[in-house]
Amino acid sequence: MTPNAAHAMFAVDEASRALGIELVEASGGHAVATMTITGAMVNGHDIAHGGYVFLLADTAFALACNSHGPATVASGAEISFVAAGRLGDHLVATATERTRYGRNGIYDVTVHRETPAGPEVVAEFRGRSRVLSAKRDEA
Repeated sequence: MTPNAAHAMFAVDEASRALGIELVEASGGHAVATMTITGAMVNGHDIAHGGYVFLLADTAFALACNSHGPATVASGAEISFVAAGRLGDHLVATATERTRYGRNGIYDVTVHRETPAGPEVVAEFRGRSRVLSAKRDEA
């Protein structure tokens, strides 16, 4: 796979990499990232803290929308938690571009855990993107 802007961005993404997020692929508005739930990511209910699940989905979203080249940021996002993540779960976030229009885009991300019976959805995320203008002070 030829490296692209998403790979370059991820190479300096200390926040995502510090949590063990791995870039599997990113190109053409599509991306896959993975993360394993560690003890530090489990909350007082003994389940994965939703913020970590959101962060994984947001990272896959960022990789997908930056795979086209121009610097792109989130203009908004929402997540629906479908099932609880658990300690040791290996989560996979798959981001897919739905549409791009002007400097905007919409991306869906499914986060699932791998189980012996197959993938089990943990969360569904929708992100809205905006390509940064040439003037960095304008979004």
